Formats: sequence, C-alpha cells, structure tokens
Amino acid sequence: MYDSTEVLAERYGPSYRWLVTVTGMVGVVAMVLSMTTVNVAVPDVMGAFGIGQDMAQWMSSAFAATMTFGMLLSAWVVGVLGERRTFIGSLAIFSCGAVLGGSAPNEDVLIFARVLQGFSSGVGQPLVMAIIFSVFPPERRGMAMGTFGLGVVFAPAIGPTLGGLMIEFFSWRYVFYVALPFCLLAGILGSLFMPTQPLPKTVPRFDWIGFFLIGAALFGIMTGFAYGQSEGWDSDTIVARLAGGTVASILFVLWELRTDRPLLDVRMFANGQFASAGIVAFIFGACMMGSTYLVPVFVQTTQGFTPLVSGLMMMPAGLMLAFIFPIAGRMADVLPPALMIMGGLIIFAIGFHFMSLADVNTVFWTLVLVTMVSRLGLGFINPSLNASSLKVLPPDKVRQGAGATNFMRQLGGALGTVSFVAVLETRGRFHAEALTATQDYANHATDRLVHQVETLLKTVGLTERIRHNAALDYLGTVVHAQSQTLAFQDTFMVVGGVTLLALLPAYILSRSQRRDMRGAD
Repeated sequence: MYDSTEVLAERYGPSYRWLVTVTGMVGVVAMVLSMTTVNVAVPDVMGAFGIGQDMAQWMSSAFAATMTFGMLLSAWVVGVLGERRTFIGSLAIFSCGAVLGGSAPNEDVLIFARVLQGFSSGVGQPLVMAIIFSVFPPERRGMAMGTFGLGVVFAPAIGPTLGGLMIEFFSWRYVFYVALPFCLLAGILGSLFMPTQPLPKTVPRFDWIGFFLIGAALFGIMTGFAYGQSEGWDSDTIVARLAGGTVASILFVLWELRTDRPLLDVRMFANGQFASAGIVAFIFGACMMGSTYLVPVFVQTTQGFTPLVSGLMMMPAGLMLAFIFPIAGRMADVLPPALMIMGGLIIFAIGFHFMSLADVNTVFWTLVLVTMVSRLGLGFINPSLNASSLKVLPPDKVRQGAGATNFMRQLGGALGTVSFVAVLETRGRFHAEALTATQDYANHATDRLVHQVETLLKTVGLTERIRHNAALDYLGTVVHAQSQTLAFQDTFMVVGGVTLLALLPAYILSRSQRRDMRGAD
C-alpha cells in the first residue's frame, strides 16, 4: 500500500501536518548541523594532517558545493523514488559520510566524506521544504517556513557548541558523529509519516549536459578562488580555471533555456519577485555560510579560545534564534516580507561592522553580543525569504521553486566561503608584507620591543646571540598575529558590505509586492 499525503492526512487527522513537519525538521537538523560542527575543528584538522587554510576550508566549501548539486537533483530523485525513499536514502548516505569523516586517515578521505554529506543533504532539504509548504494552508505558510528556517539556521548556530564539546572531551573526529542520532530518529519517523508512491514504470529523463556544465562551472570558479592566493591570481592555471568556470556558467544558463527537461528551470527567474528573492538568497547564503566558517576560526587563532569556548560563544545566538524564528514566521504572515528582509539585512551588516572592530583585547561577552546581533538579522530574513520566493509561483512549480531557492542560497554559501577565505588570505599577506617593511631599527617601537625581550631573556642566562635571535623570533610572531587580526577585520567588513548589496534586490522585491497589493485591491 502506498501512502499519499492525502491518505496520511486522513489517517492522522489535523495533527499530520505537524507530524510530517517534525519528521522533516529532525532530518534537516541532522543534515544542516554538520555544516558548522566541523568549523570549530579546522585548527585541529590543520594540525593533524599538516595542511593550510586553503585545504582546510574545503571541509566547509566542498560540503556546500555538493549540496548545490544535490539540490538540483532533488526533484528528479523524488520523481523516481518518491518522498519516503528519497528522505530515508539521503539520511543513509549522510550517515555513511559521517562515519567515513570521523575515521578519515587523511585530508582526501575527509573531503570525500564531506562530499557525500553535502550531496545527500542537498537532495533531502528541498524535499522537506516542499512538503512542509504543501501541507499548510496559504495563510499559515509564513509560520511554516519560519519553522523550516528554524532548522536551517538554528542548527548551524548550535553546531559549533556541539563540535566544541566533542573536541574538548573526545577529539575532533567526534564532530562528525554528532548528527548520527538525529539521522536514526529521522529515519524512523520518515518511515511512518513521509508520503510514498509507486515506482514509475519509466525513469524520467535527466539533464546530464546541464549537470556536467554546472559541475564544470563550480569546479573552475571555486578552485580558482581557493588557490588563487597560493598560485598567483595572474597565473595561467588560475586564469584558465576562472575563465572556464565563467564560460561553463553562461553555457549552463543557455542550455537550460533550450532543453525541455531543465535541471534548473531558469525561466522561473523571469518572474521579477522570484528573481529578486533568488539574488537575496544567494547573498544571504554567502554571508551566512562565510561568517559561520570565519568566526570560530577567528576566535581560536586570534583570541586563543579553545574549540569549546568558541562554540559556547555562539550558543546564546543559537538559543535566541529558537525564540525569534516562530515570531518572525508569524510576522511574515502579516507584514510585508520584503520589509522584514531589508531590516534583517541591515541588522546582520551592523553585527559584522562591530565584528570588524574586534581584536585580541575584545572580551568574550562582547563577542557574544555582536554574534547575537548578526544572528538576529538572520532570524528575520529566512522565513520571509522562503515565503516570498514560493508564494509567487503556481502550485505546479512550488517543488521546483523550493529547489531553485535552496540552490541559490547554497550556491552563495559555497562561493561565499571560498571567496571570503581568499579575501582573508590575500589581506593577510598584504598586512604581513606591510608590517614587515616597517620592522627596522628606525622604528622606535620595534627597537624598544626587541630590547625589552632581550633584557627579559638575559635574566635566565642566555647568551647575547641567542637572546637576539629569540627576540626577533618573538617579533615575527607578533607581526604575524597582528597581520592575521587585521586580515580578519578586513574580511568581516567585506561580509557586512556584501550583505548590504542585497538591499537593492530586496527593495525591488518590496516594490513588486506593493504593486501586487494595489492590484489586488
């Protein structure tokens, strides 16, 4: 017997919409949680495998990139397997990636594990979003999207805390195991409450050309940004990768307009409101994912926080989101969504303006407050953004629209993480070279520091030569630390600035919604 949504709703009554919502939410929490639990482990992984920031960031960006692939495949996979099989299958693949990541012997296996997790998460998330949207009546969909957004943003917010606990009491490998209990529970609930359907007699056609083109585009652009600093931005390899990725992106759009079975229905973006919401989703994803990666790394490398302390620093913001999201979801049902989006963007940008002022002297609770301000902005953006993007589409396009919106947000997350890390490395080298150029004996502050260190070392009986070399080594450490601090400050300022760019499409979205309201009157 195959249980459709209608059959399950009749079986469980009005409570079914919440049963399937909780089921999907548990799965989303399991998948999205893994996006950020690994971020607090970046310094430990770099030390364990002897790799640099350019390789370590792939733990986050590879997950985001392959999640993008999964989101494009989601509608096709659901059409072949049905909701229940797709949901449980994606959880199973995700769990395999978690086990493989926790036992990885080197960085290549670790990155492959993240690929498995990202791909399965990408398949599962649009499915959950579409089901939740479809089981609620139109007047309650804002609240429904607020509930969905609670998992999408709240889970990454508490992920660093859970990851820090695993590292503090076990090791960095256990951050991969955190999601396994959620996967097991979601699988059990999914077998009961997720709708199912018979397998089709013929497998729908799949857009392999589009799949190859978007893969080539992401590979070229992401590897170009990731290795641009180390190989040189004007090197033949980097220029070829970035140019090839750009050309593949253009060909992808042209092909999707031509084919009758598009991987991503780009024609939906001809709708002005949907296109504006998509641009906001892209920028929102870039800044959310980029900042979620940068902040834990910043407080560990600059502030000297342990993984647990860095996770605890972000916990109040996560707890705050638990209260904000239901409220924001209800507000999205009565207030203009674009207004809430614009307000959230401004609040998020203000938070990162203050974060750009942080240095080694910034106290723990100041960082907690600043993080809460930025996450407050996220709380207002996500429910309104989801509702705005789907309500303008006809019912038969909702599932594809959900996939497209999540694709734009996740594409922004993938490109945002690798781009912000590139900004961080570029500004770090710039400040290191600038500060190093000023470190000579004509610089009285430098001369005084070296003399003070030599005087301190003299008390332990070291020779003059050893004292001098040790003082210079300490000076180099100070210069490196200061250059890294300045690089993080610059990058946080860029995150805030990029966030403000989304105000333009949000304003266009606002005007479109006002015109629609006047037309309805």
